[in-house]
Amino acid sequence: MQKRRPYTEFSAFLSKYFIGKVQKISVNGGFTCPNRDGTVGRGGCSYCNNRSFHPDYCREDRSVRQQLEDGKDFFSRKYPEMRYLAYFQSYTNTYGKLEHLRSLYEEALATDKVVGLVVGTRPDCMPEELLDYFSELSRRTFVLIEYGVETTDDETLRRINRGHTYACAAEAVRRTAERGIAVGAHLILGLPGERREDIVARAAEISELPLDTLKLHQLQLVRGTRMAREYEVCPDDFRLYEAGEYAALVVDFLERLRPGIAVERFTSQSPRGMLIAPDWGMKNFEFVELVCRLMRERKTFQGRLSVL
Repeated sequence: MQKRRPYTEFSAFLSKYFIGKVQKISVNGGFTCPNRDGTVGRGGCSYCNNRSFHPDYCREDRSVRQQLEDGKDFFSRKYPEMRYLAYFQSYTNTYGKLEHLRSLYEEALATDKVVGLVVGTRPDCMPEELLDYFSELSRRTFVLIEYGVETTDDETLRRINRGHTYACAAEAVRRTAERGIAVGAHLILGLPGERREDIVARAAEISELPLDTLKLHQLQLVRGTRMAREYEVCPDDFRLYEAGEYAALVVDFLERLRPGIAVERFTSQSPRGMLIAPDWGMKNFEFVELVCRLMRERKTFQGRLSVL
């Protein structure tokens, strides 16, 4: 029997809604972002190259249903009884006219064995009419809205060309939770210019938000991004953590994170051919075990130092 982990796992969150295994399948809805098309800015976030996290089956030249069927084929070989969540992942998945958005989401939900939606978006792209729709939808199926928060520091947000403030992100999370919709956030630990102590303190700020889930990942420098070019010019601006150092940072963060927030991941993995640094040569499950081992050695757990 697997030992209980010293942090709140994403599976514990999902178990409130489902019996048995559910798996997210990434979907590319053909979206762009307001900081790419000129509405907010140009060029996108300085760290972002969407090709670095697309599964092979996630192609915008195929319909939502086709992508989901391809994803199901990929996973069902090992778990025939698996059910699925359609994960609208690429770019800003609430950026469009309401009727078009509804058609994509409803196409996903009409696919056999798809039992809910996970929608990734920006905090400045959630109009009230769309929240009304998600609120109604969440009363008949599972809905999780994931906001790219990335950091609580406004100076860093400007530096990485996010095009919104932390106050905007916090307000979006609150507005979503008030509608009874499950809500998550993404954070990048180790963005340029951010000190270790500031990153650790960020856990208390995030804990004040009505979040259900959280994704953490290390800063990765990916080919084809503005940040990669910045690194070439001025590498001293960047603090790229080794695996053990980053694991210790994650543990310090978890100690201060409200225990009611389920942590879905600690790292992300870019394809080897696109990744500049850091290259740890570790699988995600290996890093999870590293974090858990360190927490047990320190006799600590998520929320041990939380004030909430």
